[in-house]
Amino acid sequence: MTIVTAVPSASATAPAAAGKGVGPLLRAWRERRRVSQLELALRADSSARHISFIETGRSRPSEEMVLRLAEHLEVPVRERNSLLLAAGYAPHYPETPLDDPALDALRDGMERLIQGYEPYPALVVDAGYTVVAANRGITMLLDGVPEKLMAPAPNAMRLTLHPEGMAPRIRNLREWRGHLLAQMDRQIALQRSDQLRALYEEVAAYPVPEDAQDDAPAEPVAYFALPLRIEHEGRILSFVSSISTFNTPMDVTVAELAIETFLPADPATAKYLHTLAG
Repeated sequence: MTIVTAVPSASATAPAAAGKGVGPLLRAWRERRRVSQLELALRADSSARHISFIETGRSRPSEEMVLRLAEHLEVPVRERNSLLLAAGYAPHYPETPLDDPALDALRDGMERLIQGYEPYPALVVDAGYTVVAANRGITMLLDGVPEKLMAPAPNAMRLTLHPEGMAPRIRNLREWRGHLLAQMDRQIALQRSDQLRALYEEVAAYPVPEDAQDDAPAEPVAYFALPLRIEHEGRILSFVSSISTFNTPMDVTVAELAIETFLPADPATAKYLHTLAG
């Protein structure tokens, strides 16, 4: 398992957002969450009149109020800093490089977690889907992927959807591709990231083989979630993925990390992985 130096996150706020006042930004988040001014005021122990004044620029919110509203609107940590800057305050949340000694305990914990998940695949990605850690189960899935897609900082979306990556071996490529693109689209709507949008447009433009089909398993299987069905050494392995993030993060870097684990979706896959592990 390898931990790589953190790269600039793809969730960086678009430059255009910096020129907006805090009021329009808060209103946009409130509308995105489908919350009325009155409901937000009740949650934040304020008044609808005060919320209206903040959104129209007639009142400048305190730093505490900005953070309180951001919390009740479930604004991502990086965007909370953007709201503070727009209101004329300093950022509240630090952005510590992943290789900083201050995050030694975090890196050690992630390493233990994904190694403990073996022989099942597990990896850690940042907000731009750069792989910052992976276990041996992931290495197995990447058999045959060319070095140019692996270095210097592999991207999980490219590794999965690139025609020279895992895509030719994914037996339900159209279905899985649609799932990943929808996931990215939701993230872009939340984070307003130009870099993530560029990644989306890149991987969405990758050609899909005309003969790519969502092959059904030889025997009907009652999957409990959408599986990733991928060929490995002549066998079809089936996985369902689970994504975990850190609760109440106090650092931008930590807030944007996601741990994705792949659980065998059928007994045959579980048995095969344990056989490989010896």
